[in-house]
Amino acid sequence: MLVRRLARPLLASIFVYGGIGVFRDPQGHAQAAAPLVERATEPVRDTLPQRMPTDAETLVKIDGGVKIGAGLLLALGRFPRFSALLLSASLVPTTLVGHAFWEHSDPEQRAAQQTHFIKNLGILGGLLTTVVDTKGKPSVGYRARHGAHRVAEQTQHAVGRRNRCGFRASGR
Repeated sequence: MLVRRLARPLLASIFVYGGIGVFRDPQGHAQAAAPLVERATEPVRDTLPQRMPTDAETLVKIDGGVKIGAGLLLALGRFPRFSALLLSASLVPTTLVGHAFWEHSDPEQRAAQQTHFIKNLGILGGLLTTVVDTKGKPSVGYRARHGAHRVAEQTQHAVGRRNRCGFRASGR
């Protein structure tokens, strides 16, 4: 459908652009993300594998790579549901770190960050719509339920309808 072919690259563009921005200035992004990374990793640091990165700069670079890769996949229409799911998972911490409007006391900064926060919620809505988009085809769950219902009807028809006592129903 034409709308999907236009909407997906438009939706993906902000992530590709943002991912490139991360690689241009990883230290700046890592500095902003450090408090959230510390809070998220501190309770589980002892249980994480040794090779698992816990430093903010590496995690920010991974996030940037996810944004670029999944953004390009979404823009090209390749694995759109999965790439939108990855971008959704990436957008939540980015929004919490980058647009924490509740931490600003200056009314202008607070309003600007609140606008960006709400904008990201709107983008998240677009991504979630993409995650559940089946291109007009019934979902797997619907097809499974519908198929099971059809099999049950065919089985009842093949063996004949029986009443509670096990006798065939009369003429119906």
